[in-house]
Amino acid sequence: MTKPNRKRVSVGRRRTLTILAAAGSLASIRTGWAVGATPQAYTWSGTALGAKASLTLYGVSQSEGKRLLKQVGNELKRLEGIFSLYRTDSVISTLNDDGYVDNPPLDFVRLMSQARAMSEVTTGAFDVTVQPLWKMYAAHFGDGRIDSAGPEKDTIDAALELVGYKGISIDSTAIRFKKSGMSVTLNGIAQGYITDRIADLLYTQGLRHVLIDLGEIRALDKHPSGRPWVVGLEDPARIGGITNKVDIDNQAVATSAASGTRFDNSGVHHHIFDPDSGQSRNIYNSISVVGERAIVADALSTGLYNLDPPQAREVLNQFPGHAAYVIYTDGRSETWTS
Repeated sequence: MTKPNRKRVSVGRRRTLTILAAAGSLASIRTGWAVGATPQAYTWSGTALGAKASLTLYGVSQSEGKRLLKQVGNELKRLEGIFSLYRTDSVISTLNDDGYVDNPPLDFVRLMSQARAMSEVTTGAFDVTVQPLWKMYAAHFGDGRIDSAGPEKDTIDAALELVGYKGISIDSTAIRFKKSGMSVTLNGIAQGYITDRIADLLYTQGLRHVLIDLGEIRALDKHPSGRPWVVGLEDPARIGGITNKVDIDNQAVATSAASGTRFDNSGVHHHIFDPDSGQSRNIYNSISVVGERAIVADALSTGLYNLDPPQAREVLNQFPGHAAYVIYTDGRSETWTS
């Protein structure tokens, strides 16, 4: 593969990692999947990871569903204590504040190692060290500015000095920054990791027909009727709209879109950054990736977003069995497969 000449990074979607809420009433799932005649199901909808979430577990009673939901909530609480940027006592907050974490939890080592691997395979298009860019843009637009010019070049360049995934040392005994002032965000990969962890937990409990929506979508096996699950891809330009429907069978879906966080009214400046210029790239409205694991789909959707189409397709080709559903800013759409 011919590698891009310049390194790319992005900040990922901004989401608060929160504990799964207590079991609530049945509600429609925002991804638009449909069901027919099925075995008994336990369905929960509420809030997890700072946004609407849902779990649908087939073949379990209400009492068994409530027991499993409690296990899921406990696991989310545990992982929040590791990955949440909004908790001062989390492991990631300790790393960002102190520049190192000694004896990090295994989940943190695994996720940081996977993040580095995704940075390597996307030639830097995915990079967790972009938190300084986020802080800089949030500070610039935080006082109510709506200027389309954005921050001054000197300010951008100063933030870019702290960006670069190779500036992190990762092993089982310690994770350290090589440069003072660096910081990371895992918002472009932690949702996928957590979604996979919940799927694995439910699988070990004997469940085989499950649909999980924690911001990223993960299905275990087919729908119990024997057909694939149907997931609607949201239209980033139209609230509540659907641009495409995809079938998934024991797969995950993740989307990166500029609409996740826009800093100015025009949308020119958003949460996905080009590290060469320190500004946002605006080739795509959204990229959705379908693949076996949510962690890969999550990071890959972000990485592809920061690459020109030919480069993005080369990267996707390194992930056999994956597909990317692409919507350009001019309204065109394409499907790339590997």
